[in-house]
Amino acid sequence: MTVEHFRVAAVQTVSGGDVAENLAAIGPRIAEAAGLGAQLVLLPEYFGIFGARGIDKVIAREADGTGPQQDFLAHAAREHGVWVVGGASPIAVSDPDRVRSASLVFDPTGRRVARYDKMHLFTFNQGDERYDEGKTIERGEEPVSFEAPCGRVALSICYDMRFPELYRRFTDLSLILVPSAFTAVTGAAHWHVLLRARAIENQCYVLAAAQGGLHPNGRRTFGHSVFIDPWGVVVAEWDSGPGIIVGDVEASRLTQVRRDLPAFSHRRSLT
Repeated sequence: MTVEHFRVAAVQTVSGGDVAENLAAIGPRIAEAAGLGAQLVLLPEYFGIFGARGIDKVIAREADGTGPQQDFLAHAAREHGVWVVGGASPIAVSDPDRVRSASLVFDPTGRRVARYDKMHLFTFNQGDERYDEGKTIERGEEPVSFEAPCGRVALSICYDMRFPELYRRFTDLSLILVPSAFTAVTGAAHWHVLLRARAIENQCYVLAAAQGGLHPNGRRTFGHSVFIDPWGVVVAEWDSGPGIIVGDVEASRLTQVRRDLPAFSHRRSLT
């Protein structure tokens, strides 16, 4: 049985290369969101480690189930009695030169209930900007969703949002989570249009928590953490710098949009 109103929050950060400093800065933001009534708090990609080199996250990797970032997420969820989703933490794999970039979901008791490993790895080459996540990240293999009081929630990470088929694996979604660290260049061009498209085509809410600002490593991320309703309307947005946004997943709004435009009933298999 889903609830009528489920308040969610996205935390925007400008993380650096020190895990302890990053987590210390995020703790009060989670508390602030909980104080505003948020029942689920989403953190951005690389919330715990945004280093100067791609290998820095490999150095900061944690064994699955334990480590400073994972312990922080579990404690925050338990302390505030909220769902906490860590946008992406580096989890160790057999290859010593790579990690899995994992979105981890903790329920209000501090119990981990879901893990999604980023499936689509970002590559970009324009001018002086060059990125290739495949050098340090091992790609995930399966889409993941979980059941929350608001209904079915799909997990994804940043570059994943460019692949709409990922979310089509699920039916009747209430919410899509997109923790991100979009570059300033790609964000200015594509961020809003991609997120609004994912909300519109899936007729569900989208919550995106972003890195947003000039980082100690000199890289600038786009920011604009955003909460979008099933009609594609931007409900809340945070431009740049650290901050939070909050908004409500409303069951009646989901029902209204799907009743007014019953797109799911019009879908045809092309296989």
